[in-house]
Amino acid sequence: MSDDRSEPHGDHEDEGDGERHDDTDAGTHTAPGNGADGTREWGIPGRSGGVPDHGADPDHGADPGHSPRTPPPRASVEDGGLPLPAPEPASGVAPRPAEPLVLEHRVLKSLLGAWALAACAPEETAAVEEHLGDCGACADEALRLRDAVGLLQRPESLDLDPGLRTRVLESCLKRRPPRIPVPDWAAAYDAETARLDALLQDFGDTEWHAPVRLRWYEADEATARRTTVAGVIAHLLTVDGLVAVALGLDDPLGDLSAERSTPSARTEAYWRASPCPPTRSVRAPWRAQTHSLVRTVSFTAGRAGRMAVSYGDFELPLHDAMLDRAFECWVHAEDIAEAVDYPYDPPTGRHLHRMVDLAARMLPSVLEARRRSGPDAPGGRRLVVAGEPGRSLRLEIEGSGGGEWLIPLDSPAAKGSAEHEVAHIALDGSEFCRLAAGHVPPQEAAAGQVGDKEAIRDVLLAAASLSRM
Repeated sequence: MSDDRSEPHGDHEDEGDGERHDDTDAGTHTAPGNGADGTREWGIPGRSGGVPDHGADPDHGADPGHSPRTPPPRASVEDGGLPLPAPEPASGVAPRPAEPLVLEHRVLKSLLGAWALAACAPEETAAVEEHLGDCGACADEALRLRDAVGLLQRPESLDLDPGLRTRVLESCLKRRPPRIPVPDWAAAYDAETARLDALLQDFGDTEWHAPVRLRWYEADEATARRTTVAGVIAHLLTVDGLVAVALGLDDPLGDLSAERSTPSARTEAYWRASPCPPTRSVRAPWRAQTHSLVRTVSFTAGRAGRMAVSYGDFELPLHDAMLDRAFECWVHAEDIAEAVDYPYDPPTGRHLHRMVDLAARMLPSVLEARRRSGPDAPGGRRLVVAGEPGRSLRLEIEGSGGGEWLIPLDSPAAKGSAEHEVAHIALDGSEFCRLAAGHVPPQEAAAGQVGDKEAIRDVLLAAASLSRM
């Protein structure tokens, strides 16, 4: 190389006496030869860790393996009044303007399916969408295909449809009828206990001890009791035992004695007798008892359907008691699912309708009992002869399991009459069941109400008073 090229390098050495002063204090360098920003400074003489000058080659920094020395300041192009250059890509090749694809109509039409699935290349997507703005027939076809794709990719819950078990059983039983069929009035209990057992099967110790609030209405006031998931199953076990005793099966309480033969008293006795809070071990006896109940009522359905089952304060026929147990199993399954933050669907429409029908049939007796025991019971209310029409409230249940019931207001023995209708309330099926379970305040239950406000209030409060622990 010529001496002329080596002069600049020598000039810097002479001017700085072998040292170069940067704006950044040398104390900020973390290693010899590193700048304040962590980059290595190559070819700077006098700096610790710098590389030699390789003879007299000041342009050594132009080597591909080395960074060039910092150039002198330059005037900004914005200050020069000249047009800004187009940005260059990282590869150093100037971008070429994208040319839109020009495709025939038949080709664009054949791409509609891939476009609906978002499987086209960007150029094809642009060409198709430009074409859709001009061709109405292709636009209609594209809309139809996009809707079809939405159906194919519809998000669905991972939980099984609550009606799946019923449909599978019906299909199997049509091909091979059972020798001993399960009665219709026991099918809801069979289905709801199976659904709850499926929810419990994967629970670990943490889930079994998750806190649960049991809620119901007592003396027109919301009441609650805290327990655990295992405690809820123990509660179902002891109350189902009332039906088991009526059928001559073993009582789950065994030698334990409850103060009264009521659901709450039996549950409290079982909880007190447990040496420690109930655990997952309660699941096996509960499930075995549910199987025994279904099997027993199936064998005795022809002659035991009207058998009375005592709940301590009242009695229910066996077929109504099995519906009552199915209803409570579903309600407490929702309590458990809420405690572990898991979704849980209502029963099938057919089973939900039977549960609503049971509650609607019990309302006239509950209204009469409330009138007799309430402090503000009206003494001048006209009693209706048994079987005669009287003042009635129309209970309309919407949605799954829906229907209409005329509730006699003056006497449980009276007949509901559309001609004597004084009020009309409408509720969703599952919402009405939650009202009867004490999970919904009566004042917030009815979606629509028309007519006698006092009658509406009495019926809603009576529905809430059907609940118990």
